[in-house]
Amino acid sequence: MFGFFENEQTRKVKSHIQNLAALAKADGHLDEREMSFIVTVGKRNGMRADQIRSIVANSSLNRLVVPDNDSERFDQIFDMVDMMLADGIVDDSEMDFCTIMAEKLGFRKDIVGLLVKKISQGVKDGMDREVIKADTQAFLRTACG
Repeated sequence: MFGFFENEQTRKVKSHIQNLAALAKADGHLDEREMSFIVTVGKRNGMRADQIRSIVANSSLNRLVVPDNDSERFDQIFDMVDMMLADGIVDDSEMDFCTIMAEKLGFRKDIVGLLVKKISQGVKDGMDREVIKADTQAFLRTACG
């Protein structure tokens, strides 16, 4: 697995994978499409599939590492929302988990529900990730300004 002296970026990626695994398991089962999504996110961040599957299998052992910038926080909540939609069924527990995680990632409690819905709608509408990110950042500046 990862060495004792793993760097901060590796810890962030592992935490993100763990968070995605927790979301995938929120409805009581881990769908293969959700697992494929998690593997894709891990590979995009330089991990091997076996490393990712090991993190998912042991996801209850990891702790949240909050990204230190808004862009990474957005990327994490975006991936969670995108994965929530991966199996085509949005379970209330998954939606609740996304809003709780958005708050834990540092988004204000009074806007997290709307934030998750905004990202979700953008994904459903087939919008590009960067367009959703720009729209969401504009929303956050207005809401939090």
